[in-house]
Amino acid sequence: MHMHTSRRSRVRLTRRGRIALIATGAVVAGTAVAVPLLSQDEQSRRATSLVIPEGWRARQVYDAVDKALQVPAGTTRKSLDKAALKLPPDAGGNPEGYLFPATYPIDAQTTPASLLSFMVNTAQDKFGRSQVTAGAQRNALNVYQAVTIASIIQAEAATKADMGKVSRVIYNRLERGMPLQMDSTLNYALNRSTLTTTSKDTKLDSPYNSYERMGLPPTPIANPGQDAMRAAINPVPGDWLYFVTVKPGDTRFTADHEAHQRNVEEFNRNRMSTSPSPSD
Repeated sequence: MHMHTSRRSRVRLTRRGRIALIATGAVVAGTAVAVPLLSQDEQSRRATSLVIPEGWRARQVYDAVDKALQVPAGTTRKSLDKAALKLPPDAGGNPEGYLFPATYPIDAQTTPASLLSFMVNTAQDKFGRSQVTAGAQRNALNVYQAVTIASIIQAEAATKADMGKVSRVIYNRLERGMPLQMDSTLNYALNRSTLTTTSKDTKLDSPYNSYERMGLPPTPIANPGQDAMRAAINPVPGDWLYFVTVKPGDTRFTADHEAHQRNVEEFNRNRMSTSPSPSD
């Protein structure tokens, strides 16, 4: 009998915590019951880290956490309530903007809530530093508003080099009482990313419609990285009110509406010639 107990001690706890008894070399009650155990291969397939790129929206982060932790879709979003995230009061419990882009380690103890907390704590560390708070105050903003501006910069700037200029356009428009008219805020409301905005889109009834609504959107529209945050509190000097990326590597900033219209027409011509169907 001793032999059987030593075999029995090979019982393994599967990842989901169910005990599976493996009968090795013994026929149990005349029927072999196959208990599907996670193979070593499947266990090793669970990620050991998760990369969150700059500019991802919260829902992209939730989906990625679900997949990395191999939990059912929607689990991470549901875990928000019990995650007790350390967010600024303005956020109203919504972590958009505070899921800091970085590489996060994953181990057997990692849960959706623990991973979201790690991201928010990282953001609070990066955004709570004195130069950030001082930079926000210098521009008459609180840090949450600065993160919101950084998220628009992250979504709108074609290159890192353009970030400071995009930041300045946002400030110039806010100071002149002009609507921001940023397609990225509309795209956020519509849960898409596209270069084609129709006049129907600009009539959308949403607090994120910066064509119709004045000021900043109510929350960040993405999770910005440090370069975008740096640009948000250090806009470069300039009088620009408009910009458009006419073609890759060619973003044009101007204070002249007519010049901007010509740039937009050139953008439209380039788009028609390069892709017969609307690009996404």
